[in-house]
Amino acid sequence: MRLSIRHTTQYRFKEPVVHALQRLRLTPKATQGQKIIDWKMSYENAQKELEYDDQHFNTVTLVSVNQGAKDVVVQCEGLVDTEDNAGVIGQHAGNLPLWSFTGQTRLTKPGPELKRFIRDVSSTGETGLDALHALSEHIRSDVEYRTGETGVHTTAEDAVKLGRGVCQDHAHIFIGAARAMDIPARYVSGYLMMNDRIDQEATHAWAEAHIDGLGWVGFDISNGISPDPRYVRVATGRDYNDASPITGISFGTQSDELTVDVAVEQQTIQQ
Repeated sequence: MRLSIRHTTQYRFKEPVVHALQRLRLTPKATQGQKIIDWKMSYENAQKELEYDDQHFNTVTLVSVNQGAKDVVVQCEGLVDTEDNAGVIGQHAGNLPLWSFTGQTRLTKPGPELKRFIRDVSSTGETGLDALHALSEHIRSDVEYRTGETGVHTTAEDAVKLGRGVCQDHAHIFIGAARAMDIPARYVSGYLMMNDRIDQEATHAWAEAHIDGLGWVGFDISNGISPDPRYVRVATGRDYNDASPITGISFGTQSDELTVDVAVEQQTIQQ
C-alpha cells in the first residue's frame, strides 16, 4: 500500500524567542515492510542544524528557532510504501542490546493496579504471543480510550488507576506489563490511516514486544489489532520520551499553543 502523509506542527510562543532548539523525530524508518519513497521537511522561522541517527536508529533532526520568532511551523510530507506482515517486524537490530528493553522506566513502572493486570493475565495460563494478545484485550476493556484526561507525563500506573487514557497510555501499560513478564517491549510512534477519513486526529502510538522465533511484533492496543499496511513506523524507544515527535528547549519564553494537523491517504501506485 502506498500512503501519502502530510504532517504540520505549529508552535506559538507567548513572547519572542531568545534562543530555542527543537529535536524532531518525524522521518519514517526504513524497516522491514516499509519503504520510504519520498520525504521532505520544511520550516518557517526555524532552520535545520544537523541530522543524525540516535541509539534506537531513529532519524533525529535538530533545528534552531530564529531569534525573535513568535511562531514556528514544521511541515512534513512524503510517500511511504507498506506491506502486511501481520505486525511482525523481525529480529532485533540496533545499537542497544535486547535486554535494555526489559528494564522499566518512570512512565512504564508497574504499581499495585498494573500488577493486578499482570496477575489477571497470568491466571489464564497463556504464555508468549497468546498472553500478550490477552493483555492487549484486557487493557482495552479496562482503560477506556478518552482524550483530554491524560498527558505526556502520565504514567502507566496513573492511567490504570484513572481507567481512561489515549494510545500513548495504552502503549505504556502494555510495555510495563510485558516487561514485568520478562518480555522485551518498546514504544512506537507513527501514523495510522483511518479508513473513514483523510484528516487524522493526531499521530499514533502503539507497542512492540519481542517474541522468540518471531522477533518484534506490534500491538495496537487502542484499536485491538496488530499493525497492518495502514501503519507507518516513525520512531521507537523505551517509552514516549525516546520516541516523541518533537522535544526541545527555549530561553526567554515558553510555548503557549501547539496545533497539529495530520493527513494520511492511500495513493494509487503507477505501474
